[in-house]
Amino acid sequence: MTVRGYLWGMRFSTSVAVSALGLVIYSVNPLRDGILGQALFYVSLFFSITGLATLFLFWLRRRFANNETVYLNVGVSFRQGMLVALAVCILFALQSFRLLVWWDAGLVIVGALLVELWFLSK
Repeated sequence: MTVRGYLWGMRFSTSVAVSALGLVIYSVNPLRDGILGQALFYVSLFFSITGLATLFLFWLRRRFANNETVYLNVGVSFRQGMLVALAVCILFALQSFRLLVWWDAGLVIVGALLVELWFLSK
């Protein structure tokens, strides 16, 4: 698969995920639908943020790296987009349980950074 094909697929799937997130926010009542409504929200939020962060990080890499090693940038951008989405979903979940305080947010962010550093060291 070429980078262009991957990016078009990522754009399409991101637009579908953002549409699904909008539909979930508009039509699902978390008090009425319970755990299923919350799960739909978190899954659609995860995929939306993963796609948006991946496309944005790839754009930044391509802009500042002068198009060197484009294939390597795609994988790194996707991994980092997933880590950003996971961190945001964890922060949202902590907030929904009223457990989010600033040091918990800091621990989640530091944890995501440590995972990324572990991947970069390999």
